[in-house]
Amino acid sequence: MAYRNGTYIAFHADGTNQPGKSDIDYYNLMKAWTARTDDDFTMINSHEKTSAVRDTSKKSTLRARLLERLRNSKNMVLIIGVTTKNDTDWVPFEITQAIDTYRIPIIAAYTDYTSILDPAGLRVLWPAALAQRIDSQVAHVIHVPFKKAPLLDAIPRFDPNNFPNGGGLGHYTREAHQQWGLL
Repeated sequence: MAYRNGTYIAFHADGTNQPGKSDIDYYNLMKAWTARTDDDFTMINSHEKTSAVRDTSKKSTLRARLLERLRNSKNMVLIIGVTTKNDTDWVPFEITQAIDTYRIPIIAAYTDYTSILDPAGLRVLWPAALAQRIDSQVAHVIHVPFKKAPLLDAIPRFDPNNFPNGGGLGHYTREAHQQWGLL
């Protein structure tokens, strides 16, 4: 049995790794938050628990590495920007495996929002794989703005033994958003 203590981070690379051109910037920001020693943001990055792969690697190599990372993860942060729903390759694969195979909760982190009080209203941003699993009630999702405080709360809180309330439409209260200074 895998030791599931990592957080898997999924994002739409949009075919590039150039800064400012894709959601990889948000992934890199999470890595920077974790590297800082002057605050309490911590996370075990599942991507760092296995050997690195390059975009030029064979698809079978990438797939095997992604599955290994997911197998060792307790949750997934799914970074959702305006183009995430357009990904037809890795993001749908990662969502499908996280929910259907490894049964890990999803922390859906929206890049362009400061509060999430009505997740269903953001459906137009969801990748089809996520929407289908929310609709069929097999997904366990907490919807948060991509901000440090909600991520700091959600990452250690949710795992295969502790799903968010609300099924696929979980979200934090207005009061929580106010405590974080987001409302």
